[in-house]
Amino acid sequence: MSIRIAGVAVVAMWSCLAHSVGAEPARFDQDAERWVGAALLEIETVKVGMTRGQLLALFDTEGGVFSGLRRTYVYRRCPTIKVDVEFEAVGRPSRDAEGRVTMVESDQDLIMKMSRPYLAPAVID
Repeated sequence: MSIRIAGVAVVAMWSCLAHSVGAEPARFDQDAERWVGAALLEIETVKVGMTRGQLLALFDTEGGVFSGLRRTYVYRRCPTIKVDVEFEAVGRPSRDAEGRVTMVESDQDLIMKMSRPYLAPAVID
């Protein structure tokens, strides 16, 4: 996981520094590097097996297509940092009477799968 985090950190740093026209590749904003590193360490604290409620301490929901068991979340401190998360329903069926995946969400749902963090523009509904 730390190799993935390091890869995301490099991409995030370059994204943060893209506005510095004419900057040499070897020069970068050390404050931005520290911020991105700290953000990635904080994001890495969210693990498979934790609850949706625990995830929501660091992330907000994003618009777009989702179900009650699969959704994209944006990091509260920088909404261009995102993760895709799959859940297991807790205390209710995962499908409705017609067999469709439920749209109901609960803070008790368990994280079953979480993507590595990635950068993407906001989705506006």
